[in-house]
Amino acid sequence: MKVLITEKEIRDKVSELAEGIAKDYSSGHLHAIFVLKGAFIFSADLVRALSNNNVDVTVDYTIAKSYVGTESTGEVKFSMDVDVGGKEVLLIEDIIDTGRTIKKLKEELIKRKADSVRVVCLLDKPSRREVDIKADYVGFEIPDKFVVGYGLDCDEKYRHLPCIKVIQ
Repeated sequence: MKVLITEKEIRDKVSELAEGIAKDYSSGHLHAIFVLKGAFIFSADLVRALSNNNVDVTVDYTIAKSYVGTESTGEVKFSMDVDVGGKEVLLIEDIIDTGRTIKKLKEELIKRKADSVRVVCLLDKPSRREVDIKADYVGFEIPDKFVVGYGLDCDEKYRHLPCIKVIQ
């Protein structure tokens, strides 16, 4: 496997994202919902960085799955037991690929009467997009390669890596 994004590059980008997000949430309060399992490391680092930027964050999660191995199944399955009514929501995703998962989750949060829903992703693969969705905050735009590390996996392996690597 080849390193695509180093641990330091990720750390610097998370700080930069937190600064930008903090400026947009002028109320100083937001409800972060991260997508399990892939976004757990990114969300932990981002929430801490937001807190360092004087943003009061409450945290929740949803579980979503649309991949088997390195291929999207084309079907998004998720479970979400969150109350977002009247809240400013930040949906935290590890990677946006086809866009189906994040679009479906965002639509669900809007249905549940969130005051606002913004999306942040660490990685974006716009070349693979199949639906019309864009993140409000993007860490890195990457080529159409299958990547692992920093929470991302291949059949539950490699999540522990501190950097992003390409499976070749």
